[in-house]
Amino acid sequence: MIIVMKAGAAKKEKDEVLKRIKELGYTPHVIHGTTRDVIGAVGDERGKLVLQSLESMHGVESVVPILQPYKLASTEVKKEPSHVRIADGVVIGGDQVVVMAGPCSVESEAQIMESARAVKAAGAHILRGGAFKPRTSPYSFQGLEEDGLKLLAKARAETGLPVVTEVINPETVDLVASYADILQIGARNSQNFALLKKVGQCGKPVLLKRGMAMTIQEFLMSAEYIMSEGNQGVILCERGIRTFETATRNTLDLSAIPVLKRKTHLPVVIDPSHGTGDHHYVAAMSFAAVAAGADGLIVEVHPDPEHASSDGPQSLKPKKFAAMMEKLKLFANAADRTL
Repeated sequence: MIIVMKAGAAKKEKDEVLKRIKELGYTPHVIHGTTRDVIGAVGDERGKLVLQSLESMHGVESVVPILQPYKLASTEVKKEPSHVRIADGVVIGGDQVVVMAGPCSVESEAQIMESARAVKAAGAHILRGGAFKPRTSPYSFQGLEEDGLKLLAKARAETGLPVVTEVINPETVDLVASYADILQIGARNSQNFALLKKVGQCGKPVLLKRGMAMTIQEFLMSAEYIMSEGNQGVILCERGIRTFETATRNTLDLSAIPVLKRKTHLPVVIDPSHGTGDHHYVAAMSFAAVAAGADGLIVEVHPDPEHASSDGPQSLKPKKFAAMMEKLKLFANAADRTL
């Protein structure tokens, strides 16, 4: 159920509503709107009619059932788009198209520092880089782990770029959160519910990637796992789904952008690198994503992709990334956004 508070409702009135929701056996989640607050009451569907009694409480305007299975992520709960603040001047979901860029894996200090300087100079807003790498083969490079996190922190200290990096199991969430500004949940872990709950409790923004065989509803239900633990800072990331097509690594589902924009208030980011698996197609898909309404991009950039430890074929060289960023401004302007 959604409990819509009256405009100007007093804090005491909100506190009384929150207390009553808990007494009825539900978990309250406060969503702050531009003119009034909305409280989502989440719990056992079978007894939700008892929440109708809240309509008689002071400060309550109405009590409305949520029809979608994903409650907190739904536009039924929050009509206006959510803005996820990452750092001073970096907000995902606002007027600015936010670009995250960097190598798939942190390989060495020289590599990540060169990458960070290059993407910063080209206009990127956030540095990406993997310290923990879940790989299809157990024999592939698995990442530098905490040493990689330390190198990302060093790159942030020099360039001022916030850091997004992947977390792959619940046991390392606190460790990764102590270094990163955004925790990334990869496609393979998008239905790792123990991990989703843990990142929901950590308080850091979460970049949630869509699983390679996930429906939109399943994707939003995964976001709901994070939000139900109290973390509203969820950023959705479309990174391509698995189809019968073999010309690209995945099939980048750009139609997911307008669909998600209609169904959820959460910001939507596109990953054209994993979506295509080929650096030749990354720029074109980036332009198309911004034109379709994406709030951001996450792009792989490597100073020497021919010798990259992972995903070299889909990584842009710094010069090509800079050229893409320059042209991307035109698409952002056409979409009434900034870069």
